[in-house]
Amino acid sequence: MPKFKRILLKLSGEVLAGVNKFGHDFEIINNFAGELEKILNSGIQIAIVVGGGNLIRGRDIKKFGVDNVIADSMGMLGTVMNALALKDALLRKNIPAQILSAVNMPPIADLYNRDRALKFLESGNILIFAAGTGHPFFSTDTAAALRSAEIKADCLIKGTKVNGIYDKDPAKFKDAKFLPELTFSEALKNNIQVMDSAAFAICRDNKIPVWVMNIQDNNNNWAENIINNNNSNAGTLVKED
Repeated sequence: MPKFKRILLKLSGEVLAGVNKFGHDFEIINNFAGELEKILNSGIQIAIVVGGGNLIRGRDIKKFGVDNVIADSMGMLGTVMNALALKDALLRKNIPAQILSAVNMPPIADLYNRDRALKFLESGNILIFAAGTGHPFFSTDTAAALRSAEIKADCLIKGTKVNGIYDKDPAKFKDAKFLPELTFSEALKNNIQVMDSAAFAICRDNKIPVWVMNIQDNNNNWAENIINNNNSNAGTLVKED
């Protein structure tokens, strides 16, 4: 298959926390920046949507009675902190990087604008999208799908700490079967939890494949697999029916 021109990487906040599961593991973030540099140097444009689960999850605090809108707004702010940590790691390696936020918060980040986003990408910046969609009730997965469609990404890569999609939770079931490939219809019908249904539907409707892979383990050469579009060697590919 042809190599990618432009990708959007959905990065979970947990990946930035490492084994601590909370906060930031800056050694991991620095290593991650180095892998991104390899991808950028191969000629692929990189956009990133970062989650905030290593700091706060809106759905986790709602059970304590926190208002839904307030909880989701707190989650958005967590993604901005993660975007800043990632941008810092990139800039310290002299890798050009910019943050665009769905929520206006100068001087920390510029407000998202599609034309500005495309200019940053085409000028060689790694672009980090923060604050989700800017609205409550929408996950960062949905934000990743939305931004992928807006910038016409060749692929949405869901970077996680698991190897891909299984027919059931491999942490709970020893007989869980790994699924190297499935269609959007199968993902939606079977309620695959690796991304929410709204995100899958946006990608399906805009013909953007979703590649779920483990990016926490550098031993699986995830950056090289992205560079070579070698989805047969790593992770799970969700594609058109």
